[in-house]
Amino acid sequence: MADDIEIDTADLERRMEGAIASLRTEFASLRTGRASASMLEPVMVDAYGTPTPINQVGTVNVPEPRMVTINVWDKSLVNKVEKAIRNSGLGINPQMNGTIIMLPIPELNEERRRDLTKVASNYAEHARVAVRNVRRDGMDQIKKAKNDGGMSEDDQKFWETEVQDLTNRFITRVDDTLETKQAEIMQV
Repeated sequence: MADDIEIDTADLERRMEGAIASLRTEFASLRTGRASASMLEPVMVDAYGTPTPINQVGTVNVPEPRMVTINVWDKSLVNKVEKAIRNSGLGINPQMNGTIIMLPIPELNEERRRDLTKVASNYAEHARVAVRNVRRDGMDQIKKAKNDGGMSEDDQKFWETEVQDLTNRFITRVDDTLETKQAEIMQV
């Protein structure tokens, strides 16, 4: 039956996996009230004329549950790192101590927690859209194969069901990941 023409579901799955990985990266940047080195991953520093991740200009440590420290290797970049953190929208006020920048993580109030859950929901929606776009590409491959005459009605139905099942699995994973992150954000 569905052996005449193969739709590359492994490629579709790999691309959907990419959407989940991207979602996890975005979630890692959301501040939950606990210090985490990964919250600085999206912050770029203008180092030597090139946008550079913070972890490539200094050592990022989490010495306490509510403190992140960055030991900047090049003294000339300390002010640029501080400026990048201030402008990042993380809501953290860096404190300078020579080449060490300390980032005290304040407690989140209820309103800020609700705002962060909305941001998390937006990130999850972007991931769902990405998964659906991959599904659309898969469905387009199926329609093209059908229109080229190389696929029967039964094969078309089989592959459409396969792609839809794959999509449903990944949408469920996005929803589960969102639920976990929202619970983490709302935890006091």
